[in-house]
Amino acid sequence: MRAVLMAGGSGTRLRPLTCDLPKPMVPILNRPIAEHIINLLKRHDITEIVATLHYLPDALRDYFQDGSDFGVQITYSVEEDQPLGTAGCVKNIAELLDETFLVISGDSITDFDLTAAIEFHKQKKSKATLILTRVPNPIEFGVVITDENDRICRFLEKPSTSEIFSDTVNTGAYILEPEVLEYLPANTESDFSKDLFPLLLAKGEPMYGYIAKGYWCDVGHLDAYREAQYDALERKVKLDFPYKEESPGVWVGQNTYIDPTAKIEPPVVIGDNCRIGARVHIEPGTVIGDKVTIGADANLKRPIVWNGAIIGEEAQLSACVISRGTRVDRRAHVLEAAVVGSLSTVGEEAQISPGVRVWPSKKIDSGAILNINLIWGNTAQRNLFGQRGVQGLANIDITPEFAVKLGAAYGSTLKPGSRVTVSRDQRNISRMVTRSLIAGLMSVGINIQNLDATAIPIARTVIPTMGVAGGIHVRVHPDRPDYILIEFMDAKGINISKAQEKKIEGAYFKEDMRRSLIHEIGDVAYPSQVADEYCTAFEKLLHIDTLRNSRAKVVIDYVYAVSGAVLPQMLDKFGADAVVLNASLNKTAMSATDREALLTQLGHVVEALKANFGVQVSANGEQLILVDESGIPIRGEMLTALMVDMMLTSCPRGTVVVPVHASSAVEQIARRHDGKVIRTKANPTALMEASYKNANVVLGGSADTGFIFPQLHPGFDAMFCIAKLIEMLTIQERSLASVRAELPRVIHKSHVIRCPWTAKGALMRHLVETHPAQNLELIDGVKICQQYDDSWVLVLPDASEPLVHLYANSNDRDWVDETLRNYRARVQAFVEREQEQVVAEV
Repeated sequence: MRAVLMAGGSGTRLRPLTCDLPKPMVPILNRPIAEHIINLLKRHDITEIVATLHYLPDALRDYFQDGSDFGVQITYSVEEDQPLGTAGCVKNIAELLDETFLVISGDSITDFDLTAAIEFHKQKKSKATLILTRVPNPIEFGVVITDENDRICRFLEKPSTSEIFSDTVNTGAYILEPEVLEYLPANTESDFSKDLFPLLLAKGEPMYGYIAKGYWCDVGHLDAYREAQYDALERKVKLDFPYKEESPGVWVGQNTYIDPTAKIEPPVVIGDNCRIGARVHIEPGTVIGDKVTIGADANLKRPIVWNGAIIGEEAQLSACVISRGTRVDRRAHVLEAAVVGSLSTVGEEAQISPGVRVWPSKKIDSGAILNINLIWGNTAQRNLFGQRGVQGLANIDITPEFAVKLGAAYGSTLKPGSRVTVSRDQRNISRMVTRSLIAGLMSVGINIQNLDATAIPIARTVIPTMGVAGGIHVRVHPDRPDYILIEFMDAKGINISKAQEKKIEGAYFKEDMRRSLIHEIGDVAYPSQVADEYCTAFEKLLHIDTLRNSRAKVVIDYVYAVSGAVLPQMLDKFGADAVVLNASLNKTAMSATDREALLTQLGHVVEALKANFGVQVSANGEQLILVDESGIPIRGEMLTALMVDMMLTSCPRGTVVVPVHASSAVEQIARRHDGKVIRTKANPTALMEASYKNANVVLGGSADTGFIFPQLHPGFDAMFCIAKLIEMLTIQERSLASVRAELPRVIHKSHVIRCPWTAKGALMRHLVETHPAQNLELIDGVKICQQYDDSWVLVLPDASEPLVHLYANSNDRDWVDETLRNYRARVQAFVEREQEQVVAEV
């Protein structure tokens, strides 16, 4: 007799184990499920096998080859274009099936008596015999009802609770006569249970059910996968163990070393070429693959560890699955029902929480606590907060359930009954995340002032007036249209401190969150006239008469992301003419290419209307790019210098706050006006804090972040910036083109180099050690300054990516080009040396 091994499954419910492996190749007792099925067939003298393949077919073909090493003869049929279904793929090989044949699934574990089932088939003169079994809960399976003669009279695919008329289910193993395949159309997707068997039933063909005794487990999900391993170890199912039984219940492979001080409690399987360290404790139910290394004092409580894994010293594994080639570092914990995909790394003292799934080739940072599945991206960081708030892929990293927990964690750091503002941009994804945050906050007794869809400058302005403990703003990330950014503000409207971030992270990761009684649940209020408060504060800081006399014409491009419609109304109130473009809300965030096209369009409109200038507003009212009267964009370092020049012309001897990497044109302009420059770390919070705390600050920020006017509020505000520009241009009787023409000619260039996280600290130390101390500024990164002019080079590690930014700045173009080349070579050479050293150590 010939058997058809159905081995095409992708094992969607076994993700992440089957991302790079077909389901029949998933190991049980360190051997693929399909190998156990082949051994079963061989025990019943079935040695001619046709394997039908679809998902990752080479994995199975490469392992079994022609089958001779396993005592069988295997031929393969691959569904190249599309899956044909369980019956369609057998119809596809009908020419190979000229006598009674057996169909068996390659992704279940069983020890059924196939010889008895075949004899039953022949006795009944059946055309199709289904091998059935009894299960306690048949809801997950197809129920088959037979009469007193074992003839099948009814099918019920995956019944509801009220439809369960039998506990006899279809195991996916069938004995068939070749003529039944004539009922199936060629090259068409079809299924045995849904298509062929009901048709045979309707035609009155003799079809019987053989109720088999013995073990059967459909390895259809991760819980079943683990249970099948444990059942096999306890010998509830007859499987061939691949290793010698060294002592009762302890199977150990060849060339494996186990330290004499290790404690092993049966039943346990340990594969070939393993190394088990001192004082390792391996508890009953543990399965360890081939070529596995386990460090001293590790504790293994029933994990399933695949081939090639490395388990560090004092690591704790509990009823989890560690896939092929994965590294679990020292003192890391992987808890119950967690799964770590192949070739991943779990850092030192990291923790993967119960039930969490990590997809292949991921890295969990040292000390990280992973509470959610890690699917996209490459790294699970130890922190919730990055350079700027909490950010991640929309509806993948930042999900409703994540936001509920984050809201509860934040609220738990505040006193019960505290009030918090919540605001957002107009995107649906931001509305969804905001509502989830609100639910989490309410659950810990925090009252909400819901500002709804509000430009972030408005939210920052009203927070200090509302007597709240802080605020949250949710928006699409200014630089990543597929990311959500959640920012937390203190009672002054400034982004919260690192210390407060750590408190929130502690509550989140330790799940140290209070639960309020019903009468303590927070309330939600919707304050009115929020925009009016902003407008009042806005007006107090402007020369209204000057604006009214300016008769300025401005073109404002909102880039299909409305960020506060108050500005055109206010400009109209001041007598200015505001032409608004692209103010409707687009459901999809704009890409950088799309924004560039709109910027070009804006330049044409400004020219055509003979406007004073144009402005493209982004980041929910925080950032802007200017277009002068000739349609030429002003952005980057030129925009920073232009704003500094205009503000210090209006406010001589004032102070400006800029990030460490801003062009030295800022200092040159400040010297013209007897002004002062304060440089800060290259992050928004540092700019806000310095602008708020230092005396006489008239402007903060840069073109990258937006500009701060501390007298209004401590955040970035493109809307006020536009009105202030109109006022200053009118008073100073200048145009943007004329201001730009008077700016210092400073050459400022940058470059980005990839640099592993592990090399960043060593690189900074190397730079400090190899340069004179008097030439260094260490505000953020390492800035190497020339003694007698404004020339410098800055090496600045990226806060959220494995990158290093190089900035070179001088009045001398040749110096900038040469210095940038030199430091690019130095940094790249250092990074390569560090990586070579790491490889050598491994």
